[in-house]
Amino acid sequence: ARVVESGGGLVQAGGSLRLSCAASGFVSGRYNVGWFRVAPGREREGVSCISRWGGTTRYAASVEGRFTVSSDDTNNTVILLMNNLRPEDTATYYCAAYYGTACRLDFRLYVTWGQGTQVTVSS
Repeated sequence: ARVVESGGGLVQAGGSLRLSCAASGFVSGRYNVGWFRVAPGREREGVSCISRWGGTTRYAASVEGRFTVSSDDTNNTVILLMNNLRPEDTATYYCAAYYGTACRLDFRLYVTWGQGTQVTVSS
């Protein structure tokens, strides 16, 4: 199984970015996809996740109301739409996945990781 992120970039505060996570090789549709981020000097943070089976979603308090996660079943892609971005959202964002039916923002559960995509928000 494999996941590949795309869509990072540079944006001004208050702007928006759309990250994509393309999943392939999963033998079952019962898996969860999560988004995590790592900023310099900070610990890895779980941002959001979605269950591909049932569509359950979760968000970190820091992004609730600004970020939206969704899945495109046609393309086996998970989208993270990030609105009203802040400088503190600057980080490398990773997509990850694990088999299961209800997602959680615990990075220890995730076994398949992408290479990361950089998001930079200028003030």
